[in-house]
Amino acid sequence: MDIFHNLIAGFGVAFQLDNLLWAVFGVVVGNLVGVLPGMGVMASLSILLPLTYSMTPTAALIMLAGIFYGSQYGGGITSVMLNLPGTAAHAVTCLEGHPMAKKGRAGAALFMLLLGSFFGATCGILLMVFLSPILSSIAFKFGPAEYFSMMLLGLIAGSTLANGSALKSIAMVLLGVVLGLIGIDVNTGTMRFTFGFIELANGLSIVILAMSFFGLADFLKNINNSDLASPITKIKVDSKSIRPKKGDIKKVRGALFRGTSIGSLLGVLPGTGSVIASFIAYATEKRISKNSHEFGKGAVEGLASPEAATSSAAQTSFIPTLTLGIPGDPVMAIMLGALIIHGIQPGPALITEHADIFWGLIASFWIGNLLLLVINYPLIGFWVKLISLPFKYLYPTALFFICVGVYSTNSSFFDVGLVIFIGFVGYLLLVLDFEAAPLLLGFILGPMMEEYFRRSLIISDGDLSFFIEKPISLAFLVLSLLILLYSIYTSVSKTKIAQT
Repeated sequence: MDIFHNLIAGFGVAFQLDNLLWAVFGVVVGNLVGVLPGMGVMASLSILLPLTYSMTPTAALIMLAGIFYGSQYGGGITSVMLNLPGTAAHAVTCLEGHPMAKKGRAGAALFMLLLGSFFGATCGILLMVFLSPILSSIAFKFGPAEYFSMMLLGLIAGSTLANGSALKSIAMVLLGVVLGLIGIDVNTGTMRFTFGFIELANGLSIVILAMSFFGLADFLKNINNSDLASPITKIKVDSKSIRPKKGDIKKVRGALFRGTSIGSLLGVLPGTGSVIASFIAYATEKRISKNSHEFGKGAVEGLASPEAATSSAAQTSFIPTLTLGIPGDPVMAIMLGALIIHGIQPGPALITEHADIFWGLIASFWIGNLLLLVINYPLIGFWVKLISLPFKYLYPTALFFICVGVYSTNSSFFDVGLVIFIGFVGYLLLVLDFEAAPLLLGFILGPMMEEYFRRSLIISDGDLSFFIEKPISLAFLVLSLLILLYSIYTSVSKTKIAQT
């Protein structure tokens, strides 16, 4: 009963006028940050952090948190409409959301986007309320070996992201891993694969890769497509066009729960978060779905599951930050900094010593996510009308946002040039039927795998058996092997069927 009393008290804090206004401000700014491609949430939080000096700790956290999870909502909109991921976590959304828009189902795609996001966020908040201590203890059981094995599982599952050749998919995963190694080696300080460019010392940005492959490369691929000379869709926007087709809700019910489960678990683990959660949720859904042949052509479960995973991970990532004082990613580090600025030490004592902050923040999550739903649902018609613009207006505008978004990340024209170069390379790969999603997954997981692998070898003094001596690590390795064997089996079976 204490939980319910605390939650009611938290709503009392969240509904205080100043806290409520900052929640509205945060989610609106976050939504805009997500909609504008390349305008990263990190930059927005960093710019607005000084504003929190004159605010109460509760109001500061509510505003910053609203920007963070608000960007998770907005980021999917341009993914569906323009095939441009507003945030890195929404690169997967492009795979199913944009094909739905091309088929004239942009309204239904955006509705499914909102449904997945709201469902995942709601479940993530419930987990924060009831299972914070348990989930925090799970995070403590993960060491370098467990992280490495889990990310290896993610990479192998990622080979199922592409719709074409499994060999090409694996090649793109490996290329992504190599691209992720560009920059300074954190252990030795050695520059790797920079080719003399000092601008590459900090490595490539996920924003650059996402914009290059899903933006510029896609534009170049479609530039001579006569079908795009006219508007992509001329559907009338009304309540009927926004509603999903008969059977769509039934298809996504299980997908929503699976995506939420994956996102909730990965959100708790430091260093994983929304991006990895979205990729693994999509790969899982594609592997187990009875409608796997529809993936890449507008499968609703392939859209709903990653969105639920992204939003639930965004919520549960607050658990280790607030209860353990361990930031799982740079965004959570800023949240931690905001608390420390106000003289509050995050950790297990936060819940008891600063109950008003903890429960007020959790209550604000519900208010903020409901606000995002109220804000975005009426705008579905506007976004659908946007895609009805002819190609000759729509894509040059998208290219402008790509350049502005990429430049704003580091204020570097070198990054803009890099996007153009990688975009042309990406165009050649797309023409040759190499898909971008596995590359992005390899890029994200590769450097982290290397780091945890090297840490494990240091701890075990170079003994590789260290990875199978840990039960959780062994379980992930066995799962990886089973998925690999299953992939080989299905590939061989398809080859035999084709030959007969």
